[in-house]
Formats: sequence, C-alpha cells, structure tokens
Amino acid sequence: MSKTLHGAWPALITPANADGTANLTALRELVDYMLSKKVDGLYLCGGTGEGLLLAPKDRRDVVETVMDQIGNSIPVIVHVGSISTREAMALACHAQEKGTAGVSSVMPVYLGGLEATYRHYEAIAASAPDIPFFPYLFGGQIDATSLMKELLCRIPNVGGAKYTGPNMYEIAQIIDLGDDLPPDKNWTIFSGMDEQCIFAAMMNAPGNIGSTLNVMPGPYSKMRACYEAGDIAQGLSLQRQANRLTAVMIDHGVTPAMRVALKSMGIDCGPPRLPQEPVSPEKEEIILDELQGAGLAALVAM
Repeated sequence: MSKTLHGAWPALITPANADGTANLTALRELVDYMLSKKVDGLYLCGGTGEGLLLAPKDRRDVVETVMDQIGNSIPVIVHVGSISTREAMALACHAQEKGTAGVSSVMPVYLGGLEATYRHYEAIAASAPDIPFFPYLFGGQIDATSLMKELLCRIPNVGGAKYTGPNMYEIAQIIDLGDDLPPDKNWTIFSGMDEQCIFAAMMNAPGNIGSTLNVMPGPYSKMRACYEAGDIAQGLSLQRQANRLTAVMIDHGVTPAMRVALKSMGIDCGPPRLPQEPVSPEKEEIILDELQGAGLAALVAM
C-alpha cells in the first residue's frame, strides 16, 4: 500500500481539442498551475475530467502526461471507471504500471445490484493489486457504509473511498471503519463535495477531491490548515467565500464555468465535450463577469 494520502486534491479537468481529444499541451499548463499552488495530489479522468467521454487512448495519454509533468512530486489517483469492466481493468493495470498512487472507479453504469457492484470492483482492484483501490461513492445512491464494509472483506487493496455527498454522518461512519483495521493498513476517505469541505474535515476526513479546486485550490488548502490549527471560524469563513464562487459555477454549469475561469487565467481548456453544450462568446462574458463579482481574483490568488 502507498503512504497515507491527505490534503487538497483537484479533480483535474481534461483540456480538449476541437475534436474532443485530450489537449496535452494545455494539460501540462494546468498541471504546472496546480504545482505552483502546492496541491497535495491530483485525481485524473473522473467526472470533472470527463473520463467516461474519453477514448481509452486519451485516458492513457492523460495519465502518462501528468506523471511525466509532476516528476513524482505529488501523488496521483486515476479514475478508471468505464461502462466496460474489462476496459476499466486495462486502465487500472496501466495506471499501476505508470507509478500512480491509486485507482478509483464509479459504480457499474448499467448493471444494478450489489453483487454486480462487488464483482465489478473486485475485478478492477485485482488488475492493480500493488496500489490502493478507492471506490467513488455518491452519497444517497446506496448504503455506502455497508458497501465499504463488504469491500473491506473482499478486496485486499481497498484503501478508502471518494465520497461525494452531503451526509456528514455517513461519511463519518465510513471514516470510522478505519479504526478497526490493522495498524499497517492505510485508510483514506476523501470528501468530494466542495461546498462542505470544512465540515468533512471536522468529521476527520483527511483529504478532499473537488472540481472547483481546478480554479481555486488555495482556499481548500487553507481550510484544512485552519481545521488542523483549531481555527474553525476562519475555516468556515473561507468555505463561505469559496461557496459564493461555487454558486455561480453551479448556476451556469460547473464544467463550462470552470473553463471560462481558467481561460481568463491564461489556461485554455477548450470546449466541454459532447454531449455537453459549448458556451458562446457572449455567454462567456456573462459568466466571467459573475465570477469576478463573486471574488474570482482573490480566491485564485490564495
């Protein structure tokens, strides 16, 4: 298993060329921005990274480009979830070969039922047995605590999860599963809901993986530092500041709004991939004006 993972992790956008393929030049620029902000890790090809909309070659190219760019300075987790279990297995094997710190996957896209989920996850985790496997859980979809208890019994290299949901009681239960594990077994539950990052930290979530960190990773690093220093009031103040910008992004669609913000910062990530709609120049101006009004410059500068 890898060393304990923690801190603020952007769920990295995958910049796009006009044809939807991965723009690896812009990807390197985005990674350089993240390194300049001293993020604690990167999460690749998840929902924000449009992994399910990318061809397998593009997904492998993203992993190889990022791993080359970071030079082992920070850990990387790769989301390998796919409609096809076999494809997810191949992507997990590739991620392990390239030296990533872990792999992750959403639940099966088509097949329902817990037993199908267990088999899907077991196959993916077994394809990268030397690194931790992190299920990507959406709070409210399932009984996430029961699912993780079962996965702990079935999957030797399960190392935690990414939990995206507002239920702080449930995430605390999943975090507490680590109390009964052997001392040499690492257990990292990442919170995935940016709007509640400080509250997840208060539930002892050691890290957070989030979309809006593409634009403003600084506030989230500072929130965690505030929590660790016992300054909850300042952490909550930072959360509220970040949430004002997040609210604008939600109003206009988080992915296109982040692309508008990053373009204004000199990192052109291209258009959202189909079937998402492109943003017109006129709409970009409206979004950027609202982002600036919500404190974009100050939050990016943190």
